[in-house]
Amino acid sequence: MKVFLQLDTPLSEVSTRIDNLLTSGTNGLFTFEGRHDVFIPLAIAASSGCGLDLMTNVAIAMPRSPLHLAHAAWDLQLLSGGRFRLGLGSQVRAHIERRYGATWTKPVAKMRESVLAIREILTAWDEGRQPKHEGEFFTHTLSSPNFSPGPHPFGRPPVLMGALGPLMTRAAAEVADGLLVMPFNSRRHLEERTFPEISRGLDRGEREADSFEIIPQVVVALGSTPERLQAAREGARKLLAFYASTPAYTPVLESEGCPEVHEQVRTIAREGNWESLEEVFPNDLLTRIGVEGTPREAARQVAARFGDFAETVCCYFPGYQPTTDEVRDFVEALQEKAAPGPGGLGAVLKATSPLASAVS
Repeated sequence: MKVFLQLDTPLSEVSTRIDNLLTSGTNGLFTFEGRHDVFIPLAIAASSGCGLDLMTNVAIAMPRSPLHLAHAAWDLQLLSGGRFRLGLGSQVRAHIERRYGATWTKPVAKMRESVLAIREILTAWDEGRQPKHEGEFFTHTLSSPNFSPGPHPFGRPPVLMGALGPLMTRAAAEVADGLLVMPFNSRRHLEERTFPEISRGLDRGEREADSFEIIPQVVVALGSTPERLQAAREGARKLLAFYASTPAYTPVLESEGCPEVHEQVRTIAREGNWESLEEVFPNDLLTRIGVEGTPREAARQVAARFGDFAETVCCYFPGYQPTTDEVRDFVEALQEKAAPGPGGLGAVLKATSPLASAVS
C-alpha cells in the first residue's frame, strides 16, 4: 500500500518539512485548503526534486475556473515529472459564499462539469486545437497558441473528486479518474452508502471498475507510549468532533447508529466553544472513523479497513506531532501490506451491491 502524508506548513518551512517527511519513507505528499494555499507548497516540493507523488486533497473547484485548474495541473505535472494528481472538492455552501465570496449553485452538476471542462482543456492542448466545451456553467472554446502550453510530455494528470453524499459520489464515478474518500468516514458507511453509488456512477458512465481509483483519507492517532497515544487521541477526537458538527457528515453518524452526536457538537460549535467539542465525541467513534494505536497497530487498522480496494491511502495526524520514528514505523508497516487481491475494487463493489445484499 502506498502512503501519502500531509504537507501543511507555512511556505518558509515547506522545504524543511519535505526533508523531514522524506525520512519517513512516504510515497507522496498531499495538501488541502486550510491555512495555506493548496498549490504553492506542491510546486516547491516538485521543484525540490524530492521524487515523491503529489496531490491536492482537495483544491476547492467551486470558486475557480476550470482553466485556472487546468493550468495549475499542467504545470505541477511538468514540475513533478508526471507525479501529480489533481484532487477537487466542492466544500459546503457557507464556506463558498462567506469564505470564498463565490456563488453556490447546483454543486453536483457544477463539479461534474468542472471535471469534464478541465479534461477537455487539457486534451485540446495535447491535440493542438481549440477546446470544445460549452456547458451550463462554463464555456471554453478559445485557446490560441499564445495561451496554450501545448502537448504534455508526461501526459494528462488524473483528475479526482472528493465526495461523501450519494449524488456527488455517483458523479465522481461517472466522470472523474477517482474518488477521494473524506476523512470523516467508516467502513460501514462505505459499504452501505458509498460503494453502491460508485457502482451506479460507473454504470452511468459505461466504465469498468479497474478504470477508477479510490483513495481513502484517514485521521490517525499514533503513539509509541501510553502518554503519547493519549495526546494523539485528543488531537484526533478534536478534529473528528469538528467534522461531526457539519451537517454534511451526518450520514456517517447515521450509519454508525449515533446521529445525535451531530446536534450535540453543533450546539457547542454555535456557542463558539471549539475547545470543548471533543468532550461530547464518543471514544469508540474514534476507532470506527479514525484509527489509533502504536505504529503497527494503526497500520493494521488502516489495511483492514481499506486494503481490499485501495492501493493508496492519505494519512494525517491532527493536533499533535508524532516522532520521526513513529511515522517511519507506521509508513513501513503500511507499505508491507499487499495490494488489493484479484478483482480489487470490482469484487468489493459486487459484494456490496444492493443485489448481493438481497441475495445474501
